[in-house]
Amino acid sequence: MEARSQWGSRAGFILAAVGSAVGLGNIWRFPATAFENGGGAFFIPYLFALLTAGIPLLIMEFTMGHKYRGSAPVAYKKMSKKTEWIGWWAVLVAFVISTYYSVIIAWAMSYSVFSFNLNWGADTETFLFNDYLNLTVAPGQTGGFEPGVLIPLLIVWAVVLGILFRGVKKGIEIANRIFIPSLVIIFLIIVIRAITLPGAMEGLNAFFAPDFSSIASPGVWVAAYGQIFFSLSIAFAIMITYSSYLPKKTDLTNNAFIVGFGNSSFELLAGIGVFSVLGFMASQANVPVDEVVAGGVGLAFVVFPAIINEFPALNELFGFLFFASLVLAGLTSLMSITETYVAGLVDKFKISRAKAVLFGGGTAAVISLLFATQGGLFFLDAADYFINQFGVAFIGLVEVILVAWVLRKLKEFQSHANEISDIRLGSWWTISLGVITPIVLGYMMISLFKQNLLKEFATDTGNYEGYTDTFILFGGWFVAAAAIVVGVLLSLSKWNSSDDAEEETKKTGEAK
Repeated sequence: MEARSQWGSRAGFILAAVGSAVGLGNIWRFPATAFENGGGAFFIPYLFALLTAGIPLLIMEFTMGHKYRGSAPVAYKKMSKKTEWIGWWAVLVAFVISTYYSVIIAWAMSYSVFSFNLNWGADTETFLFNDYLNLTVAPGQTGGFEPGVLIPLLIVWAVVLGILFRGVKKGIEIANRIFIPSLVIIFLIIVIRAITLPGAMEGLNAFFAPDFSSIASPGVWVAAYGQIFFSLSIAFAIMITYSSYLPKKTDLTNNAFIVGFGNSSFELLAGIGVFSVLGFMASQANVPVDEVVAGGVGLAFVVFPAIINEFPALNELFGFLFFASLVLAGLTSLMSITETYVAGLVDKFKISRAKAVLFGGGTAAVISLLFATQGGLFFLDAADYFINQFGVAFIGLVEVILVAWVLRKLKEFQSHANEISDIRLGSWWTISLGVITPIVLGYMMISLFKQNLLKEFATDTGNYEGYTDTFILFGGWFVAAAAIVVGVLLSLSKWNSSDDAEEETKKTGEAK
């Protein structure tokens, strides 16, 4: 049996963890969320959420992975044999996310090529949906494959699986040492160019202008916690898996602060770049900035190409750099997401890493082909919404209640982290995880279930994005539920070893 892998250095782990946290959402979700929730004033609840949920949860998951020396299923099984299924649930959520996240990276890869000749033309929305994605079928129908999506998708999986085949130290760590500095340099170039554009200051004023009255709204605080929660790769097995490769003597608490603030710093940088460009677009169209603000796919693949068309110079270069940054941010996150189920398969079934990558990653790659069809965008949209809201957020709520209140592990984890960390954990950490985070996540989940599960009893609401009941049932609810069901089934299967999971982690806890 192979000894458990280990990071080559502390910097390697931090870069990998930051690479996992810094993803597409930092660039296209945070700026719009901040603008819509009080502008500069949003940073008050955002910072509070970072310190009372984001970093405390990072410390908890770092401690779980480091203490139990295994993937999420191993960590949960070692806490209690009855909770192994939660680890598999988190792994299955990561698996689903990897199937469609890879497709968005493929879009960005295509657009980086389109940038050289501005192939998207003047009508960027029509180009995306009609010419590139060829969205000509109804939700629930697949149609044929789109070569423009399929080919880069295969390249994305070839790159990611090739890196994972090489392992933690020689694969993931080396890749992040290249990708993360490259991403930061590229985005700094983008920001420097963006803030020199006409109208950039108007955009930044709109982004940073504080609306302090918004702080009184509970929705703004929920948005802040939601942004922190979804942007830090918490609650779907990533940070537990990555920290399991740390040496026994490592500063867990300090690492969590570095990763948390590193992620937030990139979000702030993204906000500056995005709103500088939106300010330029508003000035060119002679409209207020709030009329051009967008987020998500629309911002990246419709609004930004339209803005790039209007650049006074170096349009092609700016376009390439922007979409290259999306590719790099996406690849570092996809590597970490895929590693969760690769590690889970290795730990549970005692197969080689190569077989786990081939089976786990290969299966995800095959399923991702669904999203490369003419109707792929509809499947992607539904799966993303339901797996994020009722997968990641729900797991986070279950995880923190389980650790803090059911198994009462906070004191034990606190002692473990304090023994090897410079920053000692006190009541701030236990109150944050035992009280504040469960209340906020509980409120979020109740609101989401009211909006979705009970929609049939309401007269003024409908399905998400107006999709049919059948499509929402199979494309949304079924996907979210399947992650739980398959997770339970995997937990019921026997560990492929003469010893149980605890003995396995003892044998493999030491690195080569």
